[in-house]
Amino acid sequence: MSVNDPIGDMLARIRNAQERGKSKVSMPHSKLRENVLHVLQDEGFIRGYAVVQQGNNKADIEVELKYFDGAPVIRELSRISKPGRRVYVSVSSLPTVYNGLGISILSTPKGVMSDADARAQNVGGEVLCTVF
Repeated sequence: MSVNDPIGDMLARIRNAQERGKSKVSMPHSKLRENVLHVLQDEGFIRGYAVVQQGNNKADIEVELKYFDGAPVIRELSRISKPGRRVYVSVSSLPTVYNGLGISILSTPKGVMSDADARAQNVGGEVLCTVF
């Protein structure tokens, strides 16, 4: 099945799995998805992820979701830059999410990183999504 927006698909799968109270969710593998999940893991929004090799040269990613007192740690996932409307920001206009309680995930020339890392490295880029 062809997916036009792989990041939007990944965020929807995570949202739906959390609504159902699942501990894991699976999705097709891509480097961009893996990089976004790495940022989510570093920031403490998910427990972890693993790349699982399937037959016929395909791979899936299994994401372990994180809960605190029965409630999901990720309260809100929103896609900012979409295929129909790309959103680029400079380092001086990086958005803050919930006064610093949430993060923005950016795709920069130095790789996929959180907004705090982008400020530290003085680099801007495309805002992929926000997480709170």
